[in-house]
Amino acid sequence: MRANLAVPVPMNLFSPKSTGTALLAAVLLLAADPALAFRCGTKLVRDGMHEQQVIAACGEPTSVRHLGHAVRAYDYRFRLRNPGHVYYRTPGVGHFATEVVITEFIYNFGPRKLMRRLIFEGSVLVEIETIGYGYTEK
Repeated sequence: MRANLAVPVPMNLFSPKSTGTALLAAVLLLAADPALAFRCGTKLVRDGMHEQQVIAACGEPTSVRHLGHAVRAYDYRFRLRNPGHVYYRTPGVGHFATEVVITEFIYNFGPRKLMRRLIFEGSVLVEIETIGYGYTEK
């Protein structure tokens, strides 16, 4: 006597719930923030780096512009727990206000690569923006 070993095959491979989840994930990926990091050669440049670390990784920027000053609340307790990092947040216990210089670096990597706009607050990288393809220096 032979046993019936038939395996049921589902007719619908994708359930509506899994399709909806995949669609939601795709929309969230498309709506993601601008670049949080980029590469200069083999080195990674990311938020929280100091100006000198960026210059060591990428070289001198094509242009440097001082945008002004801003008052930020500085959390010295975060700095004690995380040496080398600066964390700004709203004033409260453990915070004090400090004035920081806001500086913009533009890196032009040539016509076949994207240019980058870096914003520093108090010499700490806080924003990385892609601003289109570069150009050939004359």
